[in-house]
Amino acid sequence: MKRKKLFILDTNVILHDSTSWDQFEEHDVVVPITVLEELDQFKKGHETLNYNAREFLRKLDELSGDKLFDGGIPIGPDRGRIMVKLEKEIHPDLAGHFDPRKADHQILNIAYSLAESSRGLQVVLVTKDVNLRLKAKSIGLPAQDYKTDHVKDIETLYTGSRIGEQAPEAAVDALFQEPFEIPADALKQETPLSPNEFMILRSSRSSALAVYDPFVQKMRRVDKVPAYGIHPRNAEQAFALHALLNPKIRLVTLTGKAGTGKTLLALAAALENMSLYRQIYMARPVVPLSNKDIGYLPGDIQSKLDPYMQPLYDNLNVIKNQYQENSPKHTRIGELLAGGKLVISPLAYIRGRSLVKIFFIVDEAQNLTPHEVKTIITRAGDDTKMVFTGDIFQIDHPYLDSRSNGLSTLIEKMRGQKLYAHMNLEKGERSELADLASNLL
Repeated sequence: MKRKKLFILDTNVILHDSTSWDQFEEHDVVVPITVLEELDQFKKGHETLNYNAREFLRKLDELSGDKLFDGGIPIGPDRGRIMVKLEKEIHPDLAGHFDPRKADHQILNIAYSLAESSRGLQVVLVTKDVNLRLKAKSIGLPAQDYKTDHVKDIETLYTGSRIGEQAPEAAVDALFQEPFEIPADALKQETPLSPNEFMILRSSRSSALAVYDPFVQKMRRVDKVPAYGIHPRNAEQAFALHALLNPKIRLVTLTGKAGTGKTLLALAAALENMSLYRQIYMARPVVPLSNKDIGYLPGDIQSKLDPYMQPLYDNLNVIKNQYQENSPKHTRIGELLAGGKLVISPLAYIRGRSLVKIFFIVDEAQNLTPHEVKTIITRAGDDTKMVFTGDIFQIDHPYLDSRSNGLSTLIEKMRGQKLYAHMNLEKGERSELADLASNLL
């Protein structure tokens, strides 16, 4: 039998996942009173953090009773108990090292005191704060990250494509003849293809780009088709544009380092297929620099947000500059912006909206939690297409990493779905200098 444990939750775990208390199976969960005090500061607002704080406190209130502060209340069938622990005088072992006025140290003190008094019961502090985990370990207290929504193995995360070396010559040749498709089993792959997975097929004589169409269960040829003046420069970009332009695919994720063209391709595809949608919506999460809120920036709300949205306007300008200023496609972009058909906005502004018949692009999605990604996708209405772009190894969020961010989770969970396609872009195409710096520095 597994040894029962006592998990102490830090505030950032609850702000990350309001249902975190229900993820510890038969083990007991402790919420320090200091955590409730910190959650009180997050109750007001429209961000996901505020929603999670309110939701957790509401559910805790539903369980309220005297036993919540004395022995705990059962969370549910086959689950442990949840309890709230009040502050204690700082333990002598900690007094000379940690300032008791800091909230983190109060949480650490409760966890350490419980570990000292709960002999035979393993006490574990659960926090997404790396520094607090290090402090806990320095005093011999087990501490771990909240791993419930972590990707199992980032090294084997789905890339969206594979290379078919030594493909049958007849199969490759058939892709260049009507109807430009072949049965999927003609390639004799040891690992079954995922829906909308791409392949670079190479035979002794020729090569071809192809994709597995799950609706007809055949491999179809992929051509390097431009979108609103943007031409794919490599096979990966051709694959990405194919997924972006395919109206049957309702969810697309694009990953890759800076300069691989993720956002540019998504925006170009949206403009190319504008007739299929009533609006193009581009958004990105606002991650304040140096942990300072945007309120520290000068000016009105638009002035505060402009620096965060500027990269999206830069990509739009790249597309506009493909055409002469007096050309219809150049002026069309200005008309779309002026008429509200092309909207660039912070991601927080979509909460409560119903996204019907919209081409929705979420940039820098690696800075979203899995819960935030789920919240966004569940807003999708009829005929809406969603595209998430980002670099899972370049994260600005203080409590996310390559395994716990929402983009990685989305790729792992959605693989195998007919409405989903993914492409990892590896080759930088911004410039020779940018690619050199990305690889060497």
